[in-house]
Amino acid sequence: MLKISIVERKKQRRLVVEGRLVAPWSDELKAACERAGSGLDGRELVIDLKNLTMINQQGENLLLELMKQGGKFRGCGVFTKEILKQVARRLRRNGVLE
Repeated sequence: MLKISIVERKKQRRLVVEGRLVAPWSDELKAACERAGSGLDGRELVIDLKNLTMINQQGENLLLELMKQGGKFRGCGVFTKEILKQVARRLRRNGVLE
């Protein structure tokens, strides 16, 4: 299961993601990010991954795609930070992220 909550703040819109980032829910996060990215009115879109409990390969691929698009990630636990480091290494190897 995956739960996505939206927290509106003055300078940012935060998507709080909880649960398992696996198929088919990774598609739900992708759609939620696309919807949340519109109407920001100068605010930053932040994806809070603190409460993720599992990320499979499809979830990693989505994080890679969001990172390529300039996604900002916050509130990550030790597990998620390590996954994000691995995804960032994949980007650097491909010459996309400097």
